[in-house]
Amino acid sequence: MDDQNKNLILAFALSLMVIIVWFAMFPPPEPAPQETVAQEQLVPPPATPESGVADASVADETATGTVRIGIDSPRLTGTISLTGGRIDDLQLRDYRETTAPDSDIVHLLNPVGGNREPFYALYGWSPRGALEFDHVPGPNTIWEQVGDNALSPGNPVTLRWDNDQGLIFTRVITIDDNFLFNVTQSVENQTNTTISLDPYGILAQHGLPDDLENFFISHEGMIQMADGSLTEDSYKNMRGYRVSDSERTPASVTQVEENGWVGLTGKYFMAALIGEPGHGFTAVSQYVPNSDIYQTSIRQPTMTVAPGQTAESSSMLFAGAKEWSVIRSYEREMGVDRFVDAIDWGWFFFLTKPIFAMLYFINGIIGNMGWSILVLTLLIKAVLLPLAWKSYVSMARMKELQPEMLAMKERAGDDRQKLQQEMMKLYKEKKVNPAAGCLPILLQIPIFFSLYKVIFVTIDLRHAPWLWVFNDLSAPDPTSIVNLFGLLPWDAPHPGSIMALILIGVLPLMFGFTMWLQMRLNPAPTDPMQATIFNWMPWVFMFVMGSFASGLLIYWIGNNVITFSQQYLIMRLNGTKPDLFGNIRQTISRKKGGEAK
Repeated sequence: MDDQNKNLILAFALSLMVIIVWFAMFPPPEPAPQETVAQEQLVPPPATPESGVADASVADETATGTVRIGIDSPRLTGTISLTGGRIDDLQLRDYRETTAPDSDIVHLLNPVGGNREPFYALYGWSPRGALEFDHVPGPNTIWEQVGDNALSPGNPVTLRWDNDQGLIFTRVITIDDNFLFNVTQSVENQTNTTISLDPYGILAQHGLPDDLENFFISHEGMIQMADGSLTEDSYKNMRGYRVSDSERTPASVTQVEENGWVGLTGKYFMAALIGEPGHGFTAVSQYVPNSDIYQTSIRQPTMTVAPGQTAESSSMLFAGAKEWSVIRSYEREMGVDRFVDAIDWGWFFFLTKPIFAMLYFINGIIGNMGWSILVLTLLIKAVLLPLAWKSYVSMARMKELQPEMLAMKERAGDDRQKLQQEMMKLYKEKKVNPAAGCLPILLQIPIFFSLYKVIFVTIDLRHAPWLWVFNDLSAPDPTSIVNLFGLLPWDAPHPGSIMALILIGVLPLMFGFTMWLQMRLNPAPTDPMQATIFNWMPWVFMFVMGSFASGLLIYWIGNNVITFSQQYLIMRLNGTKPDLFGNIRQTISRKKGGEAK
């Protein structure tokens, strides 16, 4: 690897280090807490003929003190409010907020008037023509339950409301064994006139979510799939779609022809409204500043119901964890278009998807994500071995040429052109390609970022244990000198703090040492300044990587160990015996010589 390639890699490494340090020391500011107006609810007025947009306005009545229907499924628990028929109280049985055994389970949907930011699903009808608002059920309509059973798989819940003017509305809600609700709305017309109305579904988030991370690498906010086209908007961008009494900016409106869904997502959990596969609808995203509500909705095609007739419309609600296997089954078996892309795979999706699929497969056999990451690392290195072999052979020959290259530098002095010419002549004579060592490094960069993305955004790594005190591979190393590297029952400094950046744990130390060992096998740069920087780089990166996820450090340590082993073996096979501690011995020898003088 010549000086030009060294400069390229050095520039990239330093740039990467600056970016990582910047976001570690100066993370994006936390969003200011938003006040929730508990008295305000959404009311979707009639859609305008031009846009079909379900706007939002404010009602004055509360949703507190309502009768509730229990939700009891293998993976979900909660209640449905008979006021508005809202699905507004939902917890995930299998997920806790922290790794502590007594931690509360994750709350996904929350009612108005509770201790958490309200987040709920609301269904209804928008009137058209001569039909008035008081003729259709609204967000504060008191529904009646038909029967008295709780909602569970195989036991649907039926709600009924009679407007006493000839229209009877029915809502049937079912739930599966995972995270999917099916909502079927019907209206029976017992009047003497034909009516027209639009069925809709709304997801409303009051204020910003309590667990909003606001980190650039993970998308949080609106997510929409419309006939194969994915759209993502952050909560910040959603505030551009404002609807209020004094200000009315066009909402984000998308006409879905056949298949699609729209919702609000966090890093690990999501609620999404799904249209009936094969049937079109209008997807709308908007923000109501007066009540600080972020809203996504689906408006299904207008239904015209003749006297004596009944019309019905169905849609689905996903509310749960973005588990790859579960959402993939909804995509394949129920026709939910590209639902697996609810996981934020990022720019390198062509790498992150197969990397995760392989990791998921390995974990299904081993049953431990930490060891699965190490096995995946070994497989990746095996795939890259033919390319790495050529690279390591070239680097071994470059190592042998170091004395001659240093002699050339002394002869050339400040004449860099002469030095370059002599070095190229030497490479040609010895049949050495100095650029051969760069390609494996360049290939490792997208793999590294892809695995980082997988570990950061996929819920399979959340709270995933490995061994000893490592009980969350998505979190930084929990060990530190403060707790004697896990031997004492004390917490390490809080991730993101200056102390955590300095008082690093076992994994960052192992990363720094293995990186230093691996770099000792590479030819040293001829420029003294570059050589100094490369010597210090492992120790600088050791502190930078201290705040990264434990799972990523496990991968990188395994990668360093395997790379070192491969390179060391190949160099020995090519007649080169690496001297790992030569510089250290020379430094000690110089010091002793100085003391003797």
